[in-house]
Amino acid sequence: MGLKEEIAKRRTFGIISHPDAGKTTLTEKLLLFGGAIQKAGAVKSSKIDMHARSDWMEIEKQRGISVATSVMAFEYEGMKVNLLDTPGHQDFAEDTYRTLTAVDSVVMVVDCVKGVEIQTEKLMEVCRMRNTPVISFINKMDREGKDPYDLLEEIEGRLNINVHPLSWPIGIGKTFKGVYSLYDKSLRLFQPSKQRLYEETVKLSDINSSDLEKFIGEKDAKQLREDVELIQDLYGDLDIDAYLNGEIAPVFFGSAVNNFGVKELLDTFLKISPKPLARSTDERLVEPTEEKFTGFIFKVHANMDPKHRNRIAFLRICSGKFERGSNYYHTRQDKKFRISQATAFMAQDKETIDEAWPGDIIGLYDTGNFKIGDTLSDGEKGTYKGIPSFSPEIFREVINRDAMKTKQLEKGLNQLMDEGVAQLFSYELGSRKAVGVVGQLQFEVIQYRLKNEYGASADFVPIQVHKACWFSSKNPKKLQDFMDSKQRHIARDKDGKLVFMAESRAWLQMVQDNFPEIDFHFTSEF
Repeated sequence: MGLKEEIAKRRTFGIISHPDAGKTTLTEKLLLFGGAIQKAGAVKSSKIDMHARSDWMEIEKQRGISVATSVMAFEYEGMKVNLLDTPGHQDFAEDTYRTLTAVDSVVMVVDCVKGVEIQTEKLMEVCRMRNTPVISFINKMDREGKDPYDLLEEIEGRLNINVHPLSWPIGIGKTFKGVYSLYDKSLRLFQPSKQRLYEETVKLSDINSSDLEKFIGEKDAKQLREDVELIQDLYGDLDIDAYLNGEIAPVFFGSAVNNFGVKELLDTFLKISPKPLARSTDERLVEPTEEKFTGFIFKVHANMDPKHRNRIAFLRICSGKFERGSNYYHTRQDKKFRISQATAFMAQDKETIDEAWPGDIIGLYDTGNFKIGDTLSDGEKGTYKGIPSFSPEIFREVINRDAMKTKQLEKGLNQLMDEGVAQLFSYELGSRKAVGVVGQLQFEVIQYRLKNEYGASADFVPIQVHKACWFSSKNPKKLQDFMDSKQRHIARDKDGKLVFMAESRAWLQMVQDNFPEIDFHFTSEF
């Protein structure tokens, strides 16, 4: 197969949602349909040893939540699907924001009981910034939840996107009998099964046929016909271009835990979702069909295999063909590297690959050369844009509890910061270090991983910091004056960039007024 054919058969998407909406469960079921696993693991279960495939870190199994993005690839009906399951918990949102830079489209999971939640709104804002195409899956229809029409209205109102239902539920909660696919005019009747695939598909070229009553009874048949007629009058045919431009979100209904409606979602998604898209570097727009290889690192994960203490950089291929054993140019370090080992993923299971194509996510074994945002190419110097670090919300000073393990603590902190778990700020005066995070839970994760992966013990003590601001100035003298006068509050981030650690909002405002020639930035990309 040539480059164009390989690109045409690939789909790379992320799954986003508020915690507990059923995102990881949906991921499991998609893998089940893709034949990648034989049996789905419950995400939260004290009885079952089989945890969800995408929640593989020890802390995820204990908490029953996802704290890191998992990458999974599988083949389905001649297509190669790259699926990224992101953390729903807001404390790990930055990992999700970065992951959204590596996908071409998104499946958003909404809980029919709770409707649209805060975290979903934030994630949709990131999708809106990039006009990422979104498909919505309304989950848990086998529970007593909100009316389907109200849910559609809520998605439109709160997420600022037009919707277009492509499947419709028959009943809800205890009366839920299945879904009718408006896209391919078929009725799917389901038997609840949490772990294996049971489904009965009935082709219904005419919804007015008396066969409908045989399957779902007179009352539900009448209601379904009325609903379908109303939806067709309101929404008409799906405008696929509007979906690809991020203006319309197709909507599916189902119950991931019971395999309701997941197959329609996957089948339709593969027909309408975008193949790998063009991406911008700081120099030009790169088309996936270009012969020369380019790609960027959007995630780094240390100790994926605790036995080997290895560190893996996740690379999204943007153009050309990747070949193992080739030398590729590292734009930040301005030198070539030979990539001798590359892997494809199934959560923490890996297999070595010799080639990969645009849209694929591959893992590169790393000894510390790669950072989030790095670009690799066949020699071109452009860098892919749009993977900033945001100013954290909560700051704590790092206190070493075991002086004998200082080296392990330094190594652990540096590796975890390279993953983007949190941000480390080293003060210019003295040897104080502060860690900044988006949410409180991250401190627990860092503490747990330092202890279990590096054997280091640390406490995180609250400090008086409101905001970490990167700063710059076109006037070198003014910049030096500012640094001299605020020496106690100047730190450097892990990349060596200067950061002003403002103690309060009012004080930051006063400093900005007193030093008008200094520019303060709240993301690291400036």
